[in-house]
Amino acid sequence: MAPAAETVLDEVDGEEGAGGAPAGTGFPGRVPRSPAVAGPLAAALLTGVLLCLATRFSRSYPFGPVTRNIVDLGQQYLPFHAYWRSFLLGETHGDAFLNWNSGFGSNFLGDIGTYLSSPIDLLVVLFPADRIELALYVVTAVKITAAGAAAALLLLRLRPGPWPVAAVLGTAYALSGWTFNVGAPVPMWLDGLVAFPLLCLVGEWALAGRRPVLGPLVVALAWTANFYTAYMATVGAAVVLVVRLLTAEETTGARRRLAGALRAARSVLIGIGLAAPLVVVVFLATRVADPTPVTTFAPAAWTDVLARFLPATASLASPTLYIGTPALALALTLPFNRAVAPRVRAGWSAAIVLVTLSLQWEPTHLLWHAGASPNGIPYRQTFVLCGLLIVAAWFSAAPGVPRPAALLEGGALLGILAFTAGGSADIDSWTYPAFGVALVLALAAALLALLGDRGSPPDERASTASDASADRVRVRTAARVLPAEVPPAARAWPTAGRPAVRVLPVLAVVLLVAAQAGEAVVTGKRIEEQQRAAVAWSPRIGPWHEAVAEEAARADSWPRHRTDPGEVPGGNDVLLVGGQGPEYYSSLTAEVTSRTLDSLGFGHYAKGRHPVTLDNPVTDALFSIGTRIRSHPTGPVRQDALPRATVTVTTTPVPPLVTVRPPNRPVTRPGDSAFARQERLLGAEVYALPAASRAGRTLVARCPAGSQVWFWAPEYRGGATLAGERTVDFEGKPPAVRAPMRALGTVPGTGEVRIELSPEGRTRLPRQPLGCLVRDRLDSAVRELTATGATEVRATGHTVTAVLPPGSTGTAVLAVPRVSGWRCAAGDAELRPARVHQGLVAVPLDGRANTVICSFRPPGLKLGGAVGLAALLALIATAAFRGRRQEFTRSARSDRSPGKVEG
Repeated sequence: MAPAAETVLDEVDGEEGAGGAPAGTGFPGRVPRSPAVAGPLAAALLTGVLLCLATRFSRSYPFGPVTRNIVDLGQQYLPFHAYWRSFLLGETHGDAFLNWNSGFGSNFLGDIGTYLSSPIDLLVVLFPADRIELALYVVTAVKITAAGAAAALLLLRLRPGPWPVAAVLGTAYALSGWTFNVGAPVPMWLDGLVAFPLLCLVGEWALAGRRPVLGPLVVALAWTANFYTAYMATVGAAVVLVVRLLTAEETTGARRRLAGALRAARSVLIGIGLAAPLVVVVFLATRVADPTPVTTFAPAAWTDVLARFLPATASLASPTLYIGTPALALALTLPFNRAVAPRVRAGWSAAIVLVTLSLQWEPTHLLWHAGASPNGIPYRQTFVLCGLLIVAAWFSAAPGVPRPAALLEGGALLGILAFTAGGSADIDSWTYPAFGVALVLALAAALLALLGDRGSPPDERASTASDASADRVRVRTAARVLPAEVPPAARAWPTAGRPAVRVLPVLAVVLLVAAQAGEAVVTGKRIEEQQRAAVAWSPRIGPWHEAVAEEAARADSWPRHRTDPGEVPGGNDVLLVGGQGPEYYSSLTAEVTSRTLDSLGFGHYAKGRHPVTLDNPVTDALFSIGTRIRSHPTGPVRQDALPRATVTVTTTPVPPLVTVRPPNRPVTRPGDSAFARQERLLGAEVYALPAASRAGRTLVARCPAGSQVWFWAPEYRGGATLAGERTVDFEGKPPAVRAPMRALGTVPGTGEVRIELSPEGRTRLPRQPLGCLVRDRLDSAVRELTATGATEVRATGHTVTAVLPPGSTGTAVLAVPRVSGWRCAAGDAELRPARVHQGLVAVPLDGRANTVICSFRPPGLKLGGAVGLAALLALIATAAFRGRRQEFTRSARSDRSPGKVEG
């Protein structure tokens, strides 16, 4: 074997892993000391630069004035990261178990495991509070660049090849259409993008019998960072492992294949077990979360599927499959590339076809999504298919530039794909121009590389056009066996040649980078612009948020009473500006929270998972909201401007956080309206509930003069105008949006209530849409609850302790929705699962105890901890067994040493 080949083989088999470039491939340069470092670093650098350029050209923050906060990015992830920063710096009232700021008290450990558990999210602490948008962009960029580096590392580990090409393909994976269209707006899913190549590396280590401790730790990290996409990445890595078991020469023999598969399974099981303390909590929180409507999967039209391979296409209704025209062209040459062993071509081609088909078939669609068809984005798993395409491109390119025949046949497939996709509505005006330019540059790069190959001396070129099986060599080292599908000629870099010819491969790589990079930037730019125009958005954080945050901090009196910051643009407002209101938007919003608040007249978005505030004095009394902040924009709220607002603060007397309901209190008036439910929870009749008559679009009723008219119609969309007052708008749109109860004005001295409706579409009103609040009755009820309620309330982390008047009997009610995990006790009794009173946490009182304590522990914490401990013991046992085996091997080698002298 040639010395150059031996050098490359030794590097590949080392602890780092490596790659080399084959002779006569047309790729430039010498063998770096560690291509496994150079390739990933180059991929990360290129990915980061291109991502920033795409953001700059779309005029998005932080490189432009336009907001990036579309849909959940502004409504969920930005507020959660703002709260995460405050939590890590010790600036919140709650702890890792409980978030007092959202939903009147929510399971924060579940939200950590869903949104914030990636180690990269810790970067938010490096940024000031008023730069949280920049912090989230940096977190997003770091995840995407890490995915590019991980992909490049995987490619070089799968088989040797030119590290510059691995870097370009790693960038293609990181900046796929999935990243721009799905991953960047949902940063938590980007952890799956990073996890897929890393989990494939775990499979490679298992096949080689290496890194039995590091492998489970990588799995644990992936599942801890985001278990949802880690599950998809694990399924994808299993596909890769199966292909490797069937195609790699070093796994020849059923026994070796079985051993490799078992080692991989061990790593996955131990790794998931290590992540169990978080995963089990999230899983159980998901089971009690507000259910979204059942979604029936409908496959996308195949024309649209093909269109998504092309640049500058954006849609959530079809799979995002763009990886770049040069990378796609290389992947399509694999079936025709005779420089690659037939079994490798067949294995990877079959895997890609089957995975593509699995996207469109409901049973496999459900498998990819853990048995539940998701709402909103049905093709969340397509980053796995993008990764498989990148691997196919690498196997075709690593032995050298595909021969002209393979290029022509792959190009024909690409042309058919582009032509067939022409009828899709997803095609953008930039799609075919970007595709054409990238294709021309890629063809020019291939031509230059082929010319450089022909200009090399004969002893540098290998007959890679012949079938690879004619040149197979198996080279064993102490660690592993090099995949035999690599021909010997593909393991050496060129070392000589005419200077003029040596320039051509350099130009070829430059053109390849230009084609891939330019198209990726155009794609990122257009996808951002299309998304901003098509979906809901929130403005950037600015003076409006800052003014409310200042007032919330000044007024904060927790736990004596709550402060509700009111409506601020974006969701999860309290996480951005402070306070303890009901605003909460999470996939884990408990059904108890959603249903309890809905029943009391609160509104919601996101099919119930985003409760919104209700500016109503009765519910303020029920939830001890003593300070209410109201803000209104001073001008139009725009995408490219910082919002400003006028802010007012009102403080009113309210009962304490813990109140007492006397025993055997007669039930107030019956009914299923929000007004009746508020009264039952309050324990007093405070509304006049008139029988309203309806004539066309007019409601007529009579109420006490001076009372306040409230209109409750959760499914109503349109305006409602009390005679002599301004129009109040309602946004009901079931099942996604539920309109909150709103005040229309004051009843005139005549007592006549006349309301004009201006509906948008069909009018659907409940049986009791009107309630007239008599303020004197409410004030009396508040005084009574205050007099009999807690005299002192302390809240620390996830625990509330209240001191009650001596001899209190009946039921102590904590103004917190009774979600799973609350345990309470009166006096010195043992903590037990809390009772329920009209949806809130309750504790029975017998007159002997004058203290009440309630504590929250996330369900599943004990079970997850037990599983995690068992997995840790298994990992320690694995490490110990590995160490003893290595010691035995060294001892055996020493005994067989020819220099050993027997005593």
